[in-house]
Amino acid sequence: MEKYINVILKLAKISKKYGEVPVGAIVVKDGKIISGAFNSMEMDGSSLAHAEIKAIQIAQKKLGNWRLIDCELYVTLEPCVMCSGAIWLSRIKKIYYLVSSEGYSLHNLEIPIEREEIFNLEAKEILQSFFKEARERRKIKKIDK
Repeated sequence: MEKYINVILKLAKISKKYGEVPVGAIVVKDGKIISGAFNSMEMDGSSLAHAEIKAIQIAQKKLGNWRLIDCELYVTLEPCVMCSGAIWLSRIKKIYYLVSSEGYSLHNLEIPIEREEIFNLEAKEILQSFFKEARERRKIKKIDK
């Protein structure tokens, strides 16, 4: 584990050198580092350029699969809401972080959050039919194999 910690600390230092929030992240699979990245929001001019997001994207490309089922993520700072969602969606099995962060929950964003009830049945129907059709397509593919 120490070698992984050293790598994310080096990545964080690179990020700091460029005036970015010093965060480094790596994705590890079967004891091998698959990808590494650092924050580059200012350099890239993108609020999406977090170390975790970038490391996940590189790993997905390298492995040829968006599902990182047997992978672990090592990061210097506790992931924010956006990164936590990306980690969860990519199916990463475990996260290790060095420093806890404060205020990273939907309730602390100071942005009004509302669920629009008027159209929720239509939206729900669209989503349910999509997933039903997707499951049926997967069944057909399995039968064809």
